[in-house]
Amino acid sequence: MTDTDLDHSYSALCEALAQVGEARAPMLLSMLCLSLMSRCERADEVLPLIANALAQSDRPDDHGC
Repeated sequence: MTDTDLDHSYSALCEALAQVGEARAPMLLSMLCLSLMSRCERADEVLPLIANALAQSDRPDDHGC
């Protein structure tokens, strides 16, 4: 995927999240994740991605909170 494709895809995701609203955003993200995971042939392709996302979400933010 090119940088332009990635930017376009991320923008579309942001727009979709805004459209469904905060209450329904977790459902949209869950459905998207399941759809993308189903494209992988093996769990060992997906599990490191989950671990990486978890590790990044556990980091303190840049604002010192």
